[in-house]
Amino acid sequence: MRVLSGIQPTGNLHLGNYLGAIRNWVKMQDEMDADSACYFFLADLHSITVSEERETRIRNVREMAAALIACGIDADRSVLFNQARVPAHAELAWLLNGTARIGWLNRMTQFKDKAGKNREGASIGLFVYPVLQAADILLYQATHVPVGEDQKQHLELTRDIATKFNTDFGVELFTLPDPYIPKESARIMSLRDGTAKMSKSDPSEMSRISLTDDDDAIAQKIRKAKTDPEPLPELASALEGRPEALNLVGIYATLTEQTPDAVCAQFAGQGFGAFKPALAEVLVETLRPIRQRFVALKDDDTALDAILTKGAQKARAVAQPTLDAAYDALGLMR
Repeated sequence: MRVLSGIQPTGNLHLGNYLGAIRNWVKMQDEMDADSACYFFLADLHSITVSEERETRIRNVREMAAALIACGIDADRSVLFNQARVPAHAELAWLLNGTARIGWLNRMTQFKDKAGKNREGASIGLFVYPVLQAADILLYQATHVPVGEDQKQHLELTRDIATKFNTDFGVELFTLPDPYIPKESARIMSLRDGTAKMSKSDPSEMSRISLTDDDDAIAQKIRKAKTDPEPLPELASALEGRPEALNLVGIYATLTEQTPDAVCAQFAGQGFGAFKPALAEVLVETLRPIRQRFVALKDDDTALDAILTKGAQKARAVAQPTLDAAYDALGLMR
């Protein structure tokens, strides 16, 4: 089993990132046997589809690496690197542009969402973003890719590109990756709106808990989180129509590794005046060691660059045979 996943280096992680994906990455890493491998990369090549200052991009990559390590990604057991240190990503993406079809890319809903009404003014990079994603995956012969609902379409495109390339050139080069669906995958919503995902793009800092928030900030954000006046029921099914309450119960359940029903049974009949302090305490105790590790590492550029360089060396060694075979299949002499 070979697992690959990437993350945009866009600043500090928040609780939704951690509980929704990264905690599962750590579990996958810890469960891997000797014949398996996890590849985690910082998608800095993808980041150029948005405007960002040079120094900001460099800092974001280093800080995201520090955050992943603080959350439990072990650079000795997994391969952690940033795309730009592995030129094969960009090279294979260009080769796959000859296989991908405009019609396929026109159907990508994420491009339509991000481009909005300014489709003609969007960058080419944003349009062909899914081809680079396909290259990211296919380079490492990944067998499984952790995906959320918003990325399933991109994984299907990756499989289409791999199938067409293999068929067109009479090779069995690219592995067709399968989605990896974690047994427990938390969907963390905004603290201000239980119907919207927790997001860094939300203008309100009170909508999310950042992994860099101190204990007092975490407690304050939970205290001011939107709720309703009703007490907690005995069963989670009774929370239907109460999105903010369901979100807070889900966060508590995920952090304590209980079911929402078990959490409801524990706090049944109690209001949020009792539940919120309990949730804040669990959050503080969970995030404090992560924050402490992050703060200790985030400004150590030498150590972070050494980790990313080491990971990139491993990644290049694995990616090169696939890239060479793709050039050969196309009849491109080097």
